[in-house]
Amino acid sequence: MSENDLSRRRGTVSRRSFLERTLAGAAAASAASRLPLARGAHAPGKEQIRIALVGAGGRGTGAAFNALLNRADVKLVAMADAFRGRLDSSCRHLASQFPERVAVPEDRKFVGLDGYQKVLALDGVDLVILASPPAFRPRQFEAAVKAGKHVFMEKPVATDAPGVRRIQAANEEAKKKGLAVAVGLHLRHEAKYREVVKRLQEGAIGEIRFLCTYHCVHSTWTRPRRPEQTEMEYQVHNWYNFTWLSGDLLVERGAHDLDVGNWIKQSHPIRAQGMGGRQVCIDKDHGDIFDHHAVEFEYPDGARLFSVWRQIPGTWTAFAQNAHGTKGRAEIVGYGDGTLYVDGQPPQHFARRQTWHKNNPYPAEGHQAEMDEFLAAILAGQPYNEADYGATATMTGLLGRMATYSGQVVEWDQAIQSKVELVPQQWTWDAIPGPKPGPDGVYASAMPGVTKAW
Repeated sequence: MSENDLSRRRGTVSRRSFLERTLAGAAAASAASRLPLARGAHAPGKEQIRIALVGAGGRGTGAAFNALLNRADVKLVAMADAFRGRLDSSCRHLASQFPERVAVPEDRKFVGLDGYQKVLALDGVDLVILASPPAFRPRQFEAAVKAGKHVFMEKPVATDAPGVRRIQAANEEAKKKGLAVAVGLHLRHEAKYREVVKRLQEGAIGEIRFLCTYHCVHSTWTRPRRPEQTEMEYQVHNWYNFTWLSGDLLVERGAHDLDVGNWIKQSHPIRAQGMGGRQVCIDKDHGDIFDHHAVEFEYPDGARLFSVWRQIPGTWTAFAQNAHGTKGRAEIVGYGDGTLYVDGQPPQHFARRQTWHKNNPYPAEGHQAEMDEFLAAILAGQPYNEADYGATATMTGLLGRMATYSGQVVEWDQAIQSKVELVPQQWTWDAIPGPKPGPDGVYASAMPGVTKAW
């Protein structure tokens, strides 16, 4: 069999398996709509939604802010975070903005890596927001589903393939229980994205030949080590800079870009190849992640998605997703507008809308819209589940990371079946995480051509 024949055969198998999974997921979602809500979940017709926040950093606080800004009767009743200072700061901020909607006494504030368990053991919590570092998402989601809670979880939903599989399995249980699940891929909720993607799927620019996405920033944050911290405390506090905690930038940041590509194509890639490394972010506090990646993803129909991620000071910045077809092209700027260029027609512009509040940390339309739509579904007792495409977007990022870390062509089936687990089984401050600093305090990173990434 020739290489071309083998490639076509792999594409057919992957396309068939993708469609089977999609149809199975749709059937499960349909069945979930006919099931009663799980014990402990919010019942239709009940006026108040009581929320608990797990992970009180910037995005967790923002998600709670979006929920409290909703016009429904929403109340924050419990909080948990790995660190006391972050929990208190978040609670003070939210209480100052929504004094009538924040009721979190000391006995419903939980500090430590096991805080989520204590939150889920409380009576009277309808919805839990999971915004801890992504590494903790699979286990926390499993526990929330078991406890019968509706879930809003931030992207990405895992940092390794076993974690993605855990999310998928727990989500099947969520569907059976009739639980609502949202994932923080807010671009899907912005009007400009919905309008442009709808037109692309209807064939406005003809057959899509390739897509390009860019997520390039000047730098990312780091948190220096404190003398009293254990290695686990330091890495969790500095979580973005460790692969096992964040997934690296093409998973943590890139979930948005890759989800848009999958959304446009109504599919996921069947393979990927790419390159990446560390040019600037090589000091002690940048952990083991890369500071640049470039990946070529191949979809079942042969279309390519070319994605670039970079976080290096002094470089060109961009956050955009573009599609190129036989009759034109589309350009969507994450923090700007969307434009459709159809051959022979004037450009069509789609503006980015804003949701304003004097102290809203996320004024963009998508962050508020995703929470508003989620809460509306819960109040109406309607089925709502975003975990399938959240898991697929995360897995697409992991596929790309396996390609850049290894320097090899990686097949989707290889990636999703990977048994490489990055997350420690023990979640205590004296646990020993995988990455360890060298004699100079710098962490070794993956080495293309040497690293076995799946």
